Amino acid sequence: MRLRVDGRFLALGDERIFLKGVTFGPFPPDAALDPAVEFPRIAACGFNAIRVYTGADQHLLDSAHENGLLVLLGLPWDWNRDFLAEPRLRTEGALRLLEFLREHSSHPALGALLVANEIPSDLVRWMGPARVRAALEDLIDLCRTEARNLPIAYANYPSTEYLEPRNADFTAFNVYLEDREALGRYLPRLQNIAGDRPVLITEFGLDTVRNSEEEQAALLEAHLEECLAAGLAGTTFFAWSDHWFSRGRPMDDWAFGLTHRDGSEKPALQALRAKLPQVATPRSSLCLQSPRISVVVCTHNNAAVLADCLAACQALDYPDFEVLVIDDGSTDDTAGVVTRFPEVRYLRQEHGGLSVARNHGARQATGDLIAYTDDDCEPDRDWLFWVARAFQNPRTGAAGGPNLPPTPGGVQEAIVAAAPGAPSHILTGDLQAEHLPGCNLVLRRRALESIGGFQPQFVTAGDDVDLCWRLLDSGWELAFVPAAFVWHRRRTTVLRYLKQQSGYGRAEALLFDAHPERFKQGGIAWKGSVYGGGALSADANSVIYFGPMGQAGYQGLALHSVPRRLLHRGFDSPVARSVLKLCDFLQPLTRAFARWRHGGPAPRLQRPGSIAPPGDESGHLSSETRFLGPPDAGRHQLLAVLQERGWQSCGDTRRWDLEYQPYHLLTTDEQHGPDHTMVKARLLHPPGSRREGMNLLRAAAREAGLERL
Repeated sequence: MRLRVDGRFLALGDERIFLKGVTFGPFPPDAALDPAVEFPRIAACGFNAIRVYTGADQHLLDSAHENGLLVLLGLPWDWNRDFLAEPRLRTEGALRLLEFLREHSSHPALGALLVANEIPSDLVRWMGPARVRAALEDLIDLCRTEARNLPIAYANYPSTEYLEPRNADFTAFNVYLEDREALGRYLPRLQNIAGDRPVLITEFGLDTVRNSEEEQAALLEAHLEECLAAGLAGTTFFAWSDHWFSRGRPMDDWAFGLTHRDGSEKPALQALRAKLPQVATPRSSLCLQSPRISVVVCTHNNAAVLADCLAACQALDYPDFEVLVIDDGSTDDTAGVVTRFPEVRYLRQEHGGLSVARNHGARQATGDLIAYTDDDCEPDRDWLFWVARAFQNPRTGAAGGPNLPPTPGGVQEAIVAAAPGAPSHILTGDLQAEHLPGCNLVLRRRALESIGGFQPQFVTAGDDVDLCWRLLDSGWELAFVPAAFVWHRRRTTVLRYLKQQSGYGRAEALLFDAHPERFKQGGIAWKGSVYGGGALSADANSVIYFGPMGQAGYQGLALHSVPRRLLHRGFDSPVARSVLKLCDFLQPLTRAFARWRHGGPAPRLQRPGSIAPPGDESGHLSSETRFLGPPDAGRHQLLAVLQERGWQSCGDTRRWDLEYQPYHLLTTDEQHGPDHTMVKARLLHPPGSRREGMNLLRAAAREAGLERL
């Protein structure tokens, strides 16, 4: 059985699991720990995975397998240097990864591969975020040639939120937050950064040199509870032992371990041993009041896919629910399909449209909550469990989660799954929505009745948008639940997809008639951000919040376009990409024309804008220089000296650290062994001003304790 992605979670074979990991090493050469001795201890505490940073030999992999542990593998290469300027560094890293995979990729203990770990944020800014992301994606694709079924990701961290590789199998984040409330707010943010993917915390810990061991125990126990509450796929505690080796020397001033250097246990390990064995799946140990839920599936002449939907509905793992099918005057074998599911209530009406069918389902339902999904959807078995938790807040009128595309059955279906215009949630916060699509929409009965149900003029689409707006206008809240997902198979041909987009345009004309104040420049003026399933990551036009001089602890996209899903890699080809580009062109035209033809606002053509940095930098030249310093000196000292001399910060979203007219400066650190830090500096200057600018820079470097190279 191999670890695999299962929607927003991870599974081992057919069983969904919550990954419970701990980091193991690297250790000082004179204090190495034997996996054959330590892994039985780790497994006995309830862990099911270990994370290693320096590769794994046969002995480690065999010991892990014997003790039921999965290995999250990393291999060291020089990602803390400018590997784009020195291609040799990236090539050496790729060869090292490929060599390991050729020898060990089939080992049953190998769970996942992390191609790199925490590329320093100042170095990413120096190289260019989009170029670094592309390099990571190339590395992931290359590793897949040797291990097609192995989940692969990059271990990111909050200082480079924008660096998520779009082709990773899951989102991996190292997070260190010592405040439980702050952690509880940040984990849902990671769920939205990940798009469709699972989120795995790959490092979390607390140092017991600067904090007490009791504080460590309380925080790690709270972290586990917060990860489960947020619907994450797993977490990894840093670290198994206080023994730690980094940058060529033992880290004696750190003590993140669950065990002391003599092997004895800290209170944190004792607390985790009491908790971890009870956590088998992501929903383990979570208490829940279980209001009765009525699942309503409205259908019209779609018997071909209805059976899969009803099979998934009957398999829902929730203590108190019913399933109703509202047949909106079908002329196919819908009734015959439903008879194969005796526990499903079948209700037929004369053909009246989607809103009429949904209202009929609400009247016949017996639940306090009414859960709507479409006949071309298959709810995840834990769907109702996760979404019901959102209604513990009495102000929640509606809740829902993402809809994910299943593995495509053909190339056209793959193109449609990646094409624009998919039903999407619109978020105004990490857990607050402006719109929830009707394929994954759960309503509090009292809220639905308070606004008079669905509006009957919406016969095929738009009913969910209208309903969400009316709920918000009435004071109800819309909750987004990242873990409550449904599989949604969109149209299977490009022609049917374009017909669907035309229908969406017609529905938007009805929305314009009912809510003209919510339209602007020919279309809906959403207040929130539209999420389309792709990971939130930088491209060449992204505006990134770096903080002053790129020193913010949490750096992410200040503005972003709609993140799109990639083509499924099993169907990615030049022809498929060309057809997808055609869909990109036709979709907005088809939708806008249908909206206008049915009485909506006239479309307005807009030229795509470009975001230029403030200040006139045209005609300037760029020059680079390097300085060498001791381990405790670097760019921060250089920048501090320059600020004392009158240089000013360039702001939070500029690509430069400092400016001193007519100069702009960008810096980064590179680690060269345990004893040296190299500072790289890039100076933007007008022609003829290079010497003067470099002299200013060198004088400041000398004062900062740096030597010119």
